[in-house]
Amino acid sequence: MALQRLGVLTSGGDAPGMNAAIRAVVRQAVFMGIEVRGVHKGFQGLVDRDWPALTSRQCANILQRGGTILHTARCQAFLEPAVRAQVAADLRAEGIEALVIIGGDGSFTGADLLHREHGISCAGIPGTIDNDLPGTDRTLGFDTALNTAVEAIDRIRDTASSHERLFLVEVMGRRSGMLAVHTAIACGAEAVLYPESAEDTFEALVNQLRSNWERGKRSSIVVVAEGDQEGGAMKVGERLRSEFGLDLRVVVLGHIQRGGSPTAMDRIWGSRWGVEAVKRLVAGDTAFYLGMDSGRLVSRPLSAIHEPRPEPPRELSELVAVLAR
Repeated sequence: MALQRLGVLTSGGDAPGMNAAIRAVVRQAVFMGIEVRGVHKGFQGLVDRDWPALTSRQCANILQRGGTILHTARCQAFLEPAVRAQVAADLRAEGIEALVIIGGDGSFTGADLLHREHGISCAGIPGTIDNDLPGTDRTLGFDTALNTAVEAIDRIRDTASSHERLFLVEVMGRRSGMLAVHTAIACGAEAVLYPESAEDTFEALVNQLRSNWERGKRSSIVVVAEGDQEGGAMKVGERLRSEFGLDLRVVVLGHIQRGGSPTAMDRIWGSRWGVEAVKRLVAGDTAFYLGMDSGRLVSRPLSAIHEPRPEPPRELSELVAVLAR
């Protein structure tokens, strides 16, 4: 029997490009004669049965908008097996035969459980600014967040140069250093601290700053991942002040990295993945998430979300030190 009704939801942290994916899912489904339900507030919307119809016209003029028109939330209740069983029963009673879930590792883990335990077909679209999902070189929101961080640091650099001062700039990324390392290269930072680094990052930072000073550099930008093993930019700054008496400032970019109009690349990949998710569900795929590998659109089984997270390539962090000379 052909797929007749599917649901689409956004879950976890919002990411620019989510609306592009929603729009593509809806318009591809409508093109194929499939009704779409827009699930509000992620898995919480599944629990609450909050899934009104979502039409093509309701997706007009959302491609360029950040955030998600479906809203998002984290749902602790969905961790309970009994709650997942009830959600599956409610979906079947409503005639919703498949779900497209736009989110990160936690969202895909929930989708994997829903499929393995109850046979609900689930398609995942990677949506997280952290770019930390196994099996894909790109996630929705990463490119936008990277450009937002670089633009902000370019402005900070003007002040750092004017005052001959050290600035520590904290970027998001939870336990991943992907955003921090790429930001550091793109903004010409003198150093980067991130959680996956195997070396004594604080000692390496001090040595780098000393080397910069000896070469005549009187201002520096250091990018710090929020999940860095040293404890984030605030703690690193406190330690540098107390141990070395450095005149420095700390800037935490925070949630401005999540917002704003998505870049062209996030719009394009959100659109491609949204269309592909619907096509694969119609073709009979039941438990997968999409990604990009060396520029090609790829599909991975949902169970692959439990594989090790990708780490920033070592050569990228080494590149930061070389280019800071």
